[in-house]
Order: sequence, then C-alpha cells, then structure tokens
Amino acid sequence: MSTNSTSSIASNFLSDLKTQTSDSHKKLEELPVSMSIMSPDMKIEDYTYYLSLMHDVHNDTEGLIFPFFSDLIDDLEQRRKKHLIENDLLFLNSNKTNNEKVFQTEGISTPFALGILYVVEGSTLGGRFILKNVSKLPELSVENGVSYFNGYGDKTGSFWKSFLNFLAEYEQEHNCGEEIIEGAIFAFDNIYKHFDRR
Repeated sequence: MSTNSTSSIASNFLSDLKTQTSDSHKKLEELPVSMSIMSPDMKIEDYTYYLSLMHDVHNDTEGLIFPFFSDLIDDLEQRRKKHLIENDLLFLNSNKTNNEKVFQTEGISTPFALGILYVVEGSTLGGRFILKNVSKLPELSVENGVSYFNGYGDKTGSFWKSFLNFLAEYEQEHNCGEEIIEGAIFAFDNIYKHFDRR
C-alpha cells in the first residue's frame, strides 16, 4: 500500500470519527455547566465546579484507561492532567474529597478505551479556547488557577497531532474503527450524564 493511500485511509477514519461523534460532542457542549465556563458572566464558583467534574473524568481516565496504553503511547505520563486540576482547586481553596465514577469500563477492549482517550485528549485542545475566557477572572492569572486549561502550553497542537497519528495508525493496524468510535460516543455520553446533575 502506498503512503498516499495509507494517509488517505487514516484521514478518512479520523473524519468519520469526528463526524460520528459530532452530535454527542455538541450535546455535551450545550449543557449549562459546559456553557457556563464560556460565558462572559462566568463566576469563580462555576469554574471551580467545572474543574471538580473534570477531576472525576481524569481520575477515571488515568486509573482505568491509561493502563491500556502504558506500552503503546511513549508520552503517556506527560498526558496526565489530574494533578493540574488538583493544583488549580488547591489555589481556589476548594478541597475535592470524593471522586465520582464517570466511566464503567469493565470488560472493554483496547480500541474502545482508545475512543475514550480520544475524547479526553480532545478536551485539552478545547481547553485552550476555554483558557481565554477563564483567564479574564480577576482571581486567576497565567501562573495561578489555570494550569489544567493551559494544557500542554504551546505544545498542545503538536501533542494532539501526535495522538491523532497514533490513533490512526492503531486503527489501520487493527481494523477497529467501529470500536474506537463506540468508545468515543460512550465517553461523550458518560461525561454528559456526569455533567448533567446540577
């Protein structure tokens, strides 16, 4: 198979993944809690609550999903973000004492787990847009309270591209696109349920 047709297949899969998850993604973005952090009238309480919810997402991701990829993704340890949320919550004098389950993952496959990871990694890219809004809060600064949304800093784009390359290569090698897409939809839908509780 030529490199051009290989990259075309990868591109088609990534396009299908984005298309087939777009409704779930949009539904999640339209939740009041999601919209609150993009609002020009956002309050510090909204921000703290959102971080607390995302802490649960990352707690599950790092505890349940990361082990699938410990030997597959070279920079996996650099992709941990739970500690960044904990630092932000500490700065905001918010103590997260309990974690709620977001993903029931018993018996899932590696491709399904990869779909979940796609959603969580993608949230880092979106976090850069959110950063612009939350940075306007007088209680926060570039150094304090926004480390989670700062993501990988100026390397966020390259980390995302690196992840997408891994994702596309894994899908091609294992012919598991449908399972990856199912995992991604599962992730969006479960994060939606977790967020839609207020």
